[in-house]
Amino acid sequence: MISRYAPQRMARIWTEESRFRWMVEVELLACEALARQKKIPPESLRRIRARARVDAKGVSRREGKTRHDVVAFLGELASHLGKDARYLHVGLTSSDVLDTATAVQLKEAADLLLSDLSHLRQGVGRLARRYRRAVTIGRTHGVHAEPTTLGLKFCLAYAELTRALAMLKDARGWVAVGKVSGAVGTYAHLPPLSEAMICRKLGLKPADISTQVVPRDGYAVFITRLAVIGGMLERLATEIRHLQRTEVLEAEEPFEEGQTGSSAMPHKRNPVSCERVTGLSRLLRGYAVAALENIPLWHERDISHSSVERVILPDATCLLDFMILEMTRILKGLRVYPERMRSNLELTRGLIFSESVLLSLMEKGLTREEAYPIVQRHALAARKGGEDFAGRLRRDPRVMRRLTERELNRCFDLKRHLRNVDFIFKRVGLR
Repeated sequence: MISRYAPQRMARIWTEESRFRWMVEVELLACEALARQKKIPPESLRRIRARARVDAKGVSRREGKTRHDVVAFLGELASHLGKDARYLHVGLTSSDVLDTATAVQLKEAADLLLSDLSHLRQGVGRLARRYRRAVTIGRTHGVHAEPTTLGLKFCLAYAELTRALAMLKDARGWVAVGKVSGAVGTYAHLPPLSEAMICRKLGLKPADISTQVVPRDGYAVFITRLAVIGGMLERLATEIRHLQRTEVLEAEEPFEEGQTGSSAMPHKRNPVSCERVTGLSRLLRGYAVAALENIPLWHERDISHSSVERVILPDATCLLDFMILEMTRILKGLRVYPERMRSNLELTRGLIFSESVLLSLMEKGLTREEAYPIVQRHALAARKGGEDFAGRLRRDPRVMRRLTERELNRCFDLKRHLRNVDFIFKRVGLR
């Protein structure tokens, strides 16, 4: 199953043709291993290599009768090999072929995700540098807190994506694992050296131990890591959605020529792309649960995992790749409104500097219990209108006995709040 959101390059990895190509390669490498043991004549191996092919439609027709995908695959492959077909699948079980071929597909999918994720991180890094000094209001609980910069928002995303790349590289190692150990993992009919050779030529490592299948905890690690990365993208998409709200409007996703925001309201420019990323992240989390459910199989294997993986492996990789490419497109065309950022910053008329005033009063000898109600009373009064926060503080003798005019003004200095921006950038690897 391939998601309707699948980017073309990722979709190609998960086609039936691709799956059968790698299954054929596993069978051919197994024949090569037998030839090294002098169990297949060299001329037979050459003929098998030259003639081996399968037709996806032919496999489908056979599966309609056999009700077994690998038996149907082997029948289609054997039909092209004549008498040499007797050397196929010797000592193998179905999962030797399926799991090892799937490992190659997962490795290819991980490599593509790593490439696209790296490209997205580069774009985020450029935005972080561009808006390093673009002052905006930081919000906690959705409420104005203290000044920050738009660049720091992107710097945070850059750090997340750096971790995402590390997680994905590690997760790739968990699934780039093959097995050719037979029906219950005992190498009863093919030696471990054959498995090692097959895996090496496919760019895989052999499972340390397997049953009839590769243990599914590795798949669970991979899919859950994809879900975590999806959550990181969702966090960035949610940030943009909030910044695009009419009352905020500090940034918004691109709105293309001819695009329609609403069937009823022509004025609408909705953050539909970011909302799509948010929704797909929820789907990824569901796939992570399914992957975790696949870990406890019966004894040396049952087949309950198979139907699940036919959906979640292609879909999860396709969905995450779409989300990465979608966020890359959104950020490339992101519209930023610095004048609105400044207007919102000044909306509370200085209340965002209340902590600076509190700490300055404490430095001058007041306890927190003494200073806090003084600052809070003026802040709450300023919220209701009339004189602004700084003006109210200047008329309070309890404040001005402690602070000079210069010291009070310093509490409202943006540069003081943002003096460590460069340090943060440097720590996450941005210059």
